[in-house]
Amino acid sequence: MSGFDPSAFLSDELLERIRARAAAHDRDNTFPEDDLADLRDAGYLAILAPAALGGGGLGLAEASVLQQRLAGAAPATALAVNMHLVWTGVAKVLADRGIDALRFVQEGAVAGEVFAFGISEAGNDLVLFGSGTDASPLADGGYAFTGTKIFTSLAPVWTQLGLHGLDTTSADGPKMVYAFVPRSEEAGRRIVTRDDWDTLGMRGTQSRTTELHRAVAPVDRVARRLDPGPNADPLVFGIFSVFEILLASVYTGIARRALDLAVDAAGRRTSKKTGKPYSQDPDIRWRIADMALAYDALPAQLDAVARDVDALADHGARWFSLLAGLKHRAVVAAKRIVDDAVLVAGGSSYFASHELSRLYRDVLAGMFHPSDPESAHSTVATAWLGPVAD
Repeated sequence: MSGFDPSAFLSDELLERIRARAAAHDRDNTFPEDDLADLRDAGYLAILAPAALGGGGLGLAEASVLQQRLAGAAPATALAVNMHLVWTGVAKVLADRGIDALRFVQEGAVAGEVFAFGISEAGNDLVLFGSGTDASPLADGGYAFTGTKIFTSLAPVWTQLGLHGLDTTSADGPKMVYAFVPRSEEAGRRIVTRDDWDTLGMRGTQSRTTELHRAVAPVDRVARRLDPGPNADPLVFGIFSVFEILLASVYTGIARRALDLAVDAAGRRTSKKTGKPYSQDPDIRWRIADMALAYDALPAQLDAVARDVDALADHGARWFSLLAGLKHRAVVAAKRIVDDAVLVAGGSSYFASHELSRLYRDVLAGMFHPSDPESAHSTVATAWLGPVAD
């Protein structure tokens, strides 16, 4: 990361503008349109596209640092943009391995297109290994998708929806189909975006439910046809690795902001009992030290794992446990750090207008993203103990 200057993509002034809007988007349950416009103008949507195409030419390690910074200002904005960056990151992972299947994603990001992540489905614990969405082949090689996707971040603004579905009609057996559907499919009601995002936290992501009614992905936007089930295909690895790294980055950014707010509160609050600031109270000092001990491990882990993906390191079958573990540790640590920050800040943080109140609600979303705690533990147990016997 030598020579990398995060402020070239996220200046302090830009971050403060974004931070100043975050409370209103949370309160009003609105999408941060101005944040997206500012980030697009700063070239942020194309940070992972190659410089030769007009992008930022960054790797996952640098993108992780930027997402930590953005999440410290506005977690919901960072999480929403994350889903766009996942697809541009997958395109980079594939290109780094000699696969040019998602070049249109890189070119689109440079041109200002916004890519959404349409993978999540209610009750689908297979995630990447199966789908309840029907992918029906068309005569020209494209696919028509029918099904319902949940948690579709960037719902009001995306221009291309990256998604998967299951083709059960293929002569060579059922196939998982990964493709991109354009927003223009809304015109014929083949895509319906529900206005149903009214949640506890991460409200600015506007991750609404998306109904697909034979929404068409043209043949040149069909990225992969894969066998269902666990698969070592580079596309699956790319989605899992980039998703877990960038998610962990967002929650690490929340953890850092909560720690900074706790330190600030400890310096400003004064004990009536001792007349000293709480920064001199041994219990408060221990609590903040414990928060810092947990936080300090996270950026280093993110950097190491992201660099390994960038460098094409070969961890073999251990990759999935390393990535699931990274995400799990980040969200668990972030939640605990925010909990402790609320205690340090005192009763004022219980008011909805307090930033820590928002962080407290936002950080809870981390437990619901894949890999959830059960999946992470299962993946790691298999890596160390082998599969469960039949």
